[in-house]
Amino acid sequence: MKAETFLPEDYIPADNEPFMNERQTEYFRRKLLNWKSELLEDTRDTVAGMKDQTRNIPDVADRASEETDRSLELRTRDRQRKLVTKIDAALRRIDEGEYGYCEMTGEPISLKRLDARPIATMSLEAQERHERREKVHRDD
Repeated sequence: MKAETFLPEDYIPADNEPFMNERQTEYFRRKLLNWKSELLEDTRDTVAGMKDQTRNIPDVADRASEETDRSLELRTRDRQRKLVTKIDAALRRIDEGEYGYCEMTGEPISLKRLDARPIATMSLEAQERHERREKVHRDD
């Protein structure tokens, strides 16, 4: 088992240090784990809330409104479930030493992009090219 990397509370990855060094890797690992933890906590709260809110509402309009709210909540949780899968994939890439590198070009993904979107798998340029190609083929 690898020794835990010391990471100061105020650490922010910088461009003037080696890309994906131990501190940067640990920073992103912790960021991903915290994000995942928050999502899973939200899911637990939703499930508990839905169990508590199960009741028979006689008014049709009130019942419809509550069903709409539940449907929206479930769609949100489904998106979050998919996000947890992407977070798990990013954590696997960290373990395999592939995190932070564009899956299309192999070039490093900018630290700013990774900080804003830690599950990113492509550099900004590669993502833009991908989206342009996708749009062209979608319009056909």
